[in-house]
Amino acid sequence: MTVVKSTLPDPDRDITGEALQGTLVDLLGLSLIAKQAHWNIVGPRFRSVHLQLDEVVDTARAYADTVAERAAALGVTPDGRPETIAAAFTLPSPKDGWLRDSDVVRLMVETLEAAIGRLRARIAATDRPDPVSQDLLISLTAELEKQRWMFAAEDWPNES
Repeated sequence: MTVVKSTLPDPDRDITGEALQGTLVDLLGLSLIAKQAHWNIVGPRFRSVHLQLDEVVDTARAYADTVAERAAALGVTPDGRPETIAAAFTLPSPKDGWLRDSDVVRLMVETLEAAIGRLRARIAATDRPDPVSQDLLISLTAELEKQRWMFAAEDWPNES
């Protein structure tokens, strides 16, 4: 059943919908990873990293909503159900229990790098089919790169 007719031809809608759905999964998972780390971080940099994790959560949640609404506007139903996220999510995640602040910083650098790499592939994939969605993915990438930089600066001189 199609409730919203896409302004894109079907092949372009399919490519764009796949890029947006994958991004939605990554963003919802990223917000959960950051919250899990936020609740369990310990160490001398607790406060600064704890607050920075909330920035990641806020960014991920805001962009998840924008990405899902973009998909819906194109006639693609966004799927943010827990079972969908659990089945499709593959970004690096924290272990259970208390997390040292230095381990959280490295985890966030690694997780953000993986998300950014996937976003760059989706940017390339949406170049011709939908420059509007591509623009959204570009702005999200810039925001996640800023967050990655801030975590990497916390890990200096260990950051590679």
